[in-house]
This record gives sequence, C-alpha cells and structure tokens, in this order.
Amino acid sequence: MYLMRIGAPGAEKPVVRVDESHYIDVSDVTPDFDERFFAAGGAALLADRVARGDAREFAGERVGAPIARPHQILCIGLNYSDHAAETGQAVPAEPILFTKSPNTLIGPYDEVRIPRGSTKTDWEVELGIVIGRRTSYLDSVEEAAGAIAGYCVVNDVSERAFQMERGGQWSKGKSAETFNPAGPWLVTPDEIPDVKNLGMWLDVNGVRRQTGTTKTMIFDPYLIVHHLSQFMVLEPGDLINTGTPPGVGMGHNPPIWLQPGDVIELGIDRLGSQRQQVLGPR
Repeated sequence: MYLMRIGAPGAEKPVVRVDESHYIDVSDVTPDFDERFFAAGGAALLADRVARGDAREFAGERVGAPIARPHQILCIGLNYSDHAAETGQAVPAEPILFTKSPNTLIGPYDEVRIPRGSTKTDWEVELGIVIGRRTSYLDSVEEAAGAIAGYCVVNDVSERAFQMERGGQWSKGKSAETFNPAGPWLVTPDEIPDVKNLGMWLDVNGVRRQTGTTKTMIFDPYLIVHHLSQFMVLEPGDLINTGTPPGVGMGHNPPIWLQPGDVIELGIDRLGSQRQQVLGPR
C-alpha cells in the first residue's frame, strides 16, 4: 500500500493512494497514521476498506508528511561509503546516531526555510524507515523486518555551521523548522522487492547534485533497526533517517549552500519524489 495524508497542516486526513489520480479515504478506519494506528496493526487494518473501493479523484489537495508527528526522529550519519569518502571521514564501525526534533516534519512539497544566522544550509536525500510496532532488544537482524511499517523519501535538511562549528551535538544543525520534508507516500515493505537496491537522486535548480543507491549503505535498514533496538525503545510511528549518498553541498569544491529562491527536487525509486522552494529566514 501507499499511505498518504492530504489536507491543510494540522488537518490532514489519511488516504491510500490508488494511482496518480485517485485515492481511497480511510478516515473512517483511523483518524490518522499515528502511533495508535501503527500499534494496532498499521496497513493491515485498511485491507477491507481498500477492497471496498470508492476511489476519489485528487483535487489539488496539499500533500502532508505520510505520518503524523512521531515520538522521535532518529538519524544515522555517514552511512554511505561514498559519502564518507567525500567528507574525508573514516567509515564508522557502528552506526552514528543523532536525533532531530520531531517538529521539523513537513510535507514533501512544503517550503523549506533557512534559519536565522544560517550561512551553510544544505540538502540530503535519504531513505526513511517508519517503525511499525514497539520494539526493543531484537535478538537478530532478521527480526528487524517485522518491526518496519514502511519506507519514504526524506530530505534531511541541515545547517552545517550549526552542526559542526557551534559545539555540542549534530542535532543543533538538524532541528530548525521545516528541516525534515517527508513523503509523498509511506510505502509498505511488500511493495519494494529490494530496499537495498533503490536509486536515489537530488537536483537543485534543475542541476543534478546527488546520485546514489542504497546499495552503498554501510548499515542497511534491518541492521539499523536491530542496532537501535539495543539502546532504546522504538515506538510505533517513529521515523529513522538512514543517511545520504554523496553530492551534498558541503561535499562540493567550493561548497554550495542553499539560498532563498532555490528549488530542491529529490526522489527514490518506488518511493516517489519531492519538490521544495527555499525561503529566507523569518
């Protein structure tokens, strides 16, 4: 299934995408794709409703993030071998974990705002994992697949000066408002033959900046979920950003930073694409 949320910010309704033009409203089954929905069974709850049909046409509604604001957004740094190489940093022996404020979550076509004092706002196309059940201390990597509700496209927008030059943890450069566009869909695992072989791309103002594949992940989605479960409880609906391939702004010579008026477009095979216009500080 392809789960979406459409409508104004704060008033999105849950739907299942049928095709480019049609959806099925499932708000009579669940009020939202949130922690309660995933804990109760997630997409399996929607099978009967989807089978009954009653598809409606999209009519230009805003597309929100495909999940409600999660309990937490967890992020994995330097998780692509070719991205680690472009930054000049060693390939990590274990996943590098940092967090991102959950209120950074926005829709895939919403505007991204550069924060006050920013000089180095950057882009990162990433595979997002959504957790499907309360998870801790998984016994094996193989068990992790059963804890995953689905996958989505994420733009892990970052401010590099805040992240690397202002002391403290990376979260400082990751948590400005609008810094986590997600969607357009949450795609259930049965729709993806091989999550470890998905092409990824990102353009800025029509120029290709990132080209990659999940093949070059150092730690694949299953290993990430297993690893994190050893250190914390993962709640239903939690979002994990799994790292980015090469081509981020700071990896260019000279570096390229986002400016007001820029347009970011990005996507991942089978998971859809996003488009954001960049705004200046408020």
